[in-house]
Amino acid sequence: MTLDRAYRLLAAFYTLMLVIGAVAMVAGGATPLAPVYLLLGAVAVVGLWGYILKRGFLNPRMWRPLAGVLAVGIVVQLFIVLTTPLSSVALTWMLTSSIFSVLLVILLYHYGDRDQPLWASTEERSAARQLDAMLSGSSPLTAIKRGEGRENSVKVSKSQDGYQASVTRKTQDGQERFDERFRYPETLVFFLEKFTSVSVNDFQRVLISEKRGS
Repeated sequence: MTLDRAYRLLAAFYTLMLVIGAVAMVAGGATPLAPVYLLLGAVAVVGLWGYILKRGFLNPRMWRPLAGVLAVGIVVQLFIVLTTPLSSVALTWMLTSSIFSVLLVILLYHYGDRDQPLWASTEERSAARQLDAMLSGSSPLTAIKRGEGRENSVKVSKSQDGYQASVTRKTQDGQERFDERFRYPETLVFFLEKFTSVSVNDFQRVLISEKRGS
């Protein structure tokens, strides 16, 4: 059995657990918190499928906080189980949700890492290929974006460890400079367009201008 197939079977198992929980709730074998369990479980399973299929579902910023909520839930439920007399139904729901949430916490935490190609749009993937090709031929690259009383200067480079962007922002109030590192060019493209307004086309124009000048 391949690792990919094992992960798919795992996701199918968690999906089946949700169905069983929903049936138990309808049949009356549930606690008052069962809808909360099922809601959180359904969202977590969506993230699990996204992690396994390498596809971005919903917003990447929500998955690590959700992993944190599940982790806190595990600790709280285990504390209640150890310190409070519970009915068999409540004990079953708490132990089941705690045990099966451990793996979800780990996988959803990794899924929520924004520095992954799976979160890139089709346009960002295309731009990333162009930028990677340009950096392979000429590194570093520098581009400047001006507008509305500010100037953004960006220098991007490629190394064995990944990609780096050095940004200098100038406004009438002063100047700030910072560096960011990324493992994938798709994340670099997202960062540049969102936080500096610099696109791959800006680097392309600089390269063309330099070739003409030489």
